[in-house]
Amino acid sequence: MKNVVLALCALLIAGCATVPSGKPDPRDPWEGFNRASYKFNDALDRAVAKPVAKGYKKVTPKFVRTGISNFFANLDTVPTIINDVLQGKIKQAGHDSGRFLLNSTVGLGGLFDPASAAGMERNDEDFGQTLGKWGVKSGPYLMLPVLGPSTVRDAMAKPVDSYSSPLTYLQDDSTRYIIRGIEVIDLRADLLSLDAQIEGSYDKYAFIRNAWLQRREYLVTDGQAGDVSSELEEGMDVDPADEAKPGPADPAQPPPDGSTPDPKSETPPPAN
Repeated sequence: MKNVVLALCALLIAGCATVPSGKPDPRDPWEGFNRASYKFNDALDRAVAKPVAKGYKKVTPKFVRTGISNFFANLDTVPTIINDVLQGKIKQAGHDSGRFLLNSTVGLGGLFDPASAAGMERNDEDFGQTLGKWGVKSGPYLMLPVLGPSTVRDAMAKPVDSYSSPLTYLQDDSTRYIIRGIEVIDLRADLLSLDAQIEGSYDKYAFIRNAWLQRREYLVTDGQAGDVSSELEEGMDVDPADEAKPGPADPAQPPPDGSTPDPKSETPPPAN
């Protein structure tokens, strides 16, 4: 506990440091603190979370990892249903309730996902999105120590999301902590494929901030705001071999030697 307090104090002090040169982002007025918090989270991730996730992915068969991911996704359907109702999405609440019942029974507690096979798509709602639907402004961007990207609105919503999760009501504390730990490791393992893309960005902090804020806006508006952050998701299932394949030539682009391309494929006949 003492080390955690010292680390948080260091973040507060470092938060007063000068941010990188350039025009400040109005969504991120606390960028000094947020960058310090990001550095702390990044160091923690490199030292603990990432190595554990790599080991988990290496020793755990893919079908087992899929079952674990399905299990946690099924549990997350419960707070989604609650927020469906709070947002007045009654039809969606019925859809998500049916999905939860099908996966919890036929899917053996959520280890399998027959609902998706039946065409019942998964929805994602949380209390931060509900507050956004109610007109609560997001407020400044926040990079929370350990917890990661957020906003003032979403940070306030986190306790509500926690209490709406079925895991909160497990009586045995040790069992609950173990399950939560597995959930974090499984999530980090799913995100390993994004590491190369993030590492290749000029400013990792700004890249994560912008993609996260755009994604949250997309979720709150139910897709009315363009999902510019899809570049992150596209990197998750890309075959490295496909990335090396050249795409089709763009006829609108000039050839590399700088000459002007002939708009006709054949040489026109000479004039009479």
